[in-house]
Amino acid sequence: MDLYFSPLACSMATRIALYEAGADIRYIYRDRAKRLPDGSDFLQINPLGMVPTLRTDDGDVLTENAAILQYVAERFPGAHLAPTGGIALARLQQWLCFIGTELHKGIFMPLLDSKAPPDAKAYAASLADSRFALVENHLTGREFLLDTFSVADAYLCTVLNWTRAVPIDLSKWPAVKDYHARMRKRPSIARAWAEEAAMYAEEQERAKAA
Repeated sequence: MDLYFSPLACSMATRIALYEAGADIRYIYRDRAKRLPDGSDFLQINPLGMVPTLRTDDGDVLTENAAILQYVAERFPGAHLAPTGGIALARLQQWLCFIGTELHKGIFMPLLDSKAPPDAKAYAASLADSRFALVENHLTGREFLLDTFSVADAYLCTVLNWTRAVPIDLSKWPAVKDYHARMRKRPSIARAWAEEAAMYAEEQERAKAA
């Protein structure tokens, strides 16, 4: 398998899941110009240029974080990254949808986008209290989003990392803050963060020199 990624983007969630599974795959860097290390155009693989994008062993191309995370969980069942059915699987899908729409797209995307107008940023910031209150209530007294670590935790931790770059203070939600601190110590997450933070720093340096 090939995972196309950009450092510190939401593709980190898939990297975390693959590290949890002990999977041996290729990680292929997509730069800001949507080019790949061999100089080819990433838009030929994913017309939207978005990561994560996964090429399976059979050559199929998958896009969209929630779909890729669930594929990885099913592809490596021994890692126990997702429930196998029933209400538990529906809860996993519920959290993946919530993280993707209410947090990732609804709040963080406008706040992180330098081209987003001030009104869009203000509206996104106004959603934080209600969305994080829901997560706070759920995580109070819990270690993970579900009964055990899952791909939903990989995604949520990745999104919470972005609070370093936007005016959202997790201290307002102590259970969320404690959860994030706990997750950051998990070996797969600590490894993914260290590797991608270094790559991001190099990317920033290249951008300054350009």
